[in-house]
This record gives sequence, C-alpha cells and structure tokens, in this order.
Amino acid sequence: MSASERPVVVFIGGLGRSGSTLLERIVGELPGAFALGEAVHLWQRGVLDGERCGCGATFGECVFWQRVGAEAFGGWDAFDIDAFLELKGSVDRTRFIPSLARRRLAAPLAERVRRHNAVYARLYRAARTAGDARVLIDSSKSASLAHCLRWSDEIDLRIVHVVRDPRAVAHSWAKVVRRPEAADGSAEGEFMARWSPAKTALHWDAQNAGFDVLARRGVPTLRVRYEEFTAEPSGTVRRVARFAGLPDAEPPFEDATTVRLAANHQVAGNPMRFRTGAVELRADEAWKEATGPLHRAVVTAVTAPMLGRYGYSRRIH
Repeated sequence: MSASERPVVVFIGGLGRSGSTLLERIVGELPGAFALGEAVHLWQRGVLDGERCGCGATFGECVFWQRVGAEAFGGWDAFDIDAFLELKGSVDRTRFIPSLARRRLAAPLAERVRRHNAVYARLYRAARTAGDARVLIDSSKSASLAHCLRWSDEIDLRIVHVVRDPRAVAHSWAKVVRRPEAADGSAEGEFMARWSPAKTALHWDAQNAGFDVLARRGVPTLRVRYEEFTAEPSGTVRRVARFAGLPDAEPPFEDATTVRLAANHQVAGNPMRFRTGAVELRADEAWKEATGPLHRAVVTAVTAPMLGRYGYSRRIH
C-alpha cells in the first residue's frame, strides 16, 4: 500500500482525565481532520451496547457509524464481534506491552497482531471515507493498542502523548461523574470508573512509560503537557496540526481561551464530547485545594521516578 493510500491516524495517548477529549475535539474541528473518539471502546460500547454517539444518536441510529460499518465490514451485523473481542483480548492488554515493544514479534503473537490490525485498518479507511477526512483523530489513549498498531503497514500512525500532573489526574479519577451515554436512559444511575490514588498513580506510570517506549522505537511522537495546552491552547493546537500534516489549519478559537465546538461523532470518551457551542478553556487546579496531604503523598511517591521527565516537581504542593 502506498503512503498516500494509508490513513493518517493521530493517536492521542496517555492516561484519561488529562484533557485528551477536549484536545481531540478542537483538532477534529480543523479542515481535513475527523475525530473518532476512543475507538478502542467502539466494539463494546458501540457495536454491542449501542451507546450514544457524540451526535446524540444511538450507535445503531448514527448515520456516520452505520456508513463506516457498511464500508468496512458489509454492515455491523455481518461483523463477528465476539470473535474480534476474543482476538483483541489476546493482544491489546497492558501486560503484553513488553512483548509488543520488541524489535521482532514471536510468530504466534505476530499473527494475532496482524489479524487484529487488519480490522482497525479497515475501520480507519472506512472512517476516512465516511468523514471525508485527510487525518483521523483517535483518542483511545491505550498504550497497548498503540503498541499493536505500531506493527501495521496499512496506517500512518502518529502519537500525540498527553501528560498531566499525576496528582491532578488522581483527583479527577476520584470524582463522581455520571455517564450519559446509555441508549435506554439507564445511565442515570451509572458513573464513570473511580480509582484510588495509588491505582491511578500506577496506571499513570504504566501508560506514560508505554508511550515513551513507542517513541524510542521510532514511532513519530509529539508530547503535549496539559498545563501548556490550557495555558496556550491555540499554540498547542497549531503544533498538533503541523504534526498531523495540517500545517495551514486555523483553530476555531473565538478569543485566546474560548473555542466553538460543533456536534461530533466521537464514539466514546469523556462526557464533555456532548457539549457544543462556546467552551472556555481553563486549567482545572481544584485538586491543589481539594486533595489531602496523604492523597498527594501517595501519588507523588508512586510516580516520583517519572515526574522530572515530564517537568513536574516531586514537592507535595
């Protein structure tokens, strides 16, 4: 497959609650770009559970995702979702990253990765066509999925590695946040996952280390710090646009901190994907007052070896 035929996939990686959904939405507004949301969750939350797309329609009623399914697989009904989820579970797991990160895959794993990546390549090609896009934005964040996709010759993979102070991330993961996605309205009593400070810190370490390894393996990578993104959003988006191959794109900012967002077709992600209209960007620093000393001490201790690498102090604020 020639380079021009391969979909450009800008994969936003890192740990959730780091501003990735907002960054994806803004970049997805640029001419030539299309935001997919967290494609890693499409199979369960979209195909099986029929949750709501960012446009508000259920997955089964969303014209965009039905076009993608028809183009990629001859319709979602024709796609063997159970077989794919079994295959996905055999390669796309954090515990497989050390094997996926090697310079050569063992034959059995290589075959599973090849079949797994073939499905994603078909999905991306169909989404590029349905979205009339040059560049696809996938905010899956999963380091293990990115490590799988690294082995695909059918896509042009580029990583935007988003990092945020782990103490802020841990505070966000401790919040109670409702999920409005369920198609039948039952999500009223459902909430996004909540993690303890220690669990969040361990995941912060694992995810960020996984993306560091990808960069060392030669996958094109641009690192974006949440704190810089919220301080200079327009400049950050321009950097991402150039990295994605959209150098002349003009971000949709109304002023230095306000962006106007249209409806989208993000298949999964933070609930803010349902917001439209003017959105003001500002750093969420509530964690500095809301978290106790023990909370911050635990997160700092677990992430201490990596804090300096990303420009964060080991001091407990």
